[in-house]
Amino acid sequence: MRIYVTSVFVDDQAKALSFYTDKLGFIVKNDVPVGDHRWLTVVSPEDPTGTELLLEPSEHPAVRPYKDALVRDGIPATSFQVQDLNTEFARLRERGVVFTLEPMDAGPVRMAVLDDTCGNLIQLIEMKPG
Repeated sequence: MRIYVTSVFVDDQAKALSFYTDKLGFIVKNDVPVGDHRWLTVVSPEDPTGTELLLEPSEHPAVRPYKDALVRDGIPATSFQVQDLNTEFARLRERGVVFTLEPMDAGPVRMAVLDDTCGNLIQLIEMKPG
C-alpha cells in the first residue's frame, strides 16, 4: 500500500494552480472538469509518477473554520521535503513567495513555513544528515 493522492484545500483552483506550478515548480498531472470545479492534481517534476497533490476546492462548510484555525495557530496544512532548504528558500523568495517562518533547526530536520496564497501554510523540510 502507498499514498496515491493527498489533498490541500484551496480557496481558488486557478490561483492555486498558478502558485503550485509557477512558484513552487510542480507540474500538472490531471486537470479534469468536474461540475463547477476540476480534479486538479500536481506532482513533483522529480517524481512524475509519485504521489499526487489534489488542489481541492474549499467548498465544504467545515473547511473554512478548519483552515482559519490552522493558520491562526501557525500549523501547516502539509509538508514538502526539499534537498537543500537554504537554496529552496532563496529561490522561492526570489519568486515572491512569503514565508511565515524562515529556515530553522528543529531536531533532526531544518524547516521553514510558507503561505500558499490560497489559505494554507505549507512546511518545507530538509532532513539533516545523520
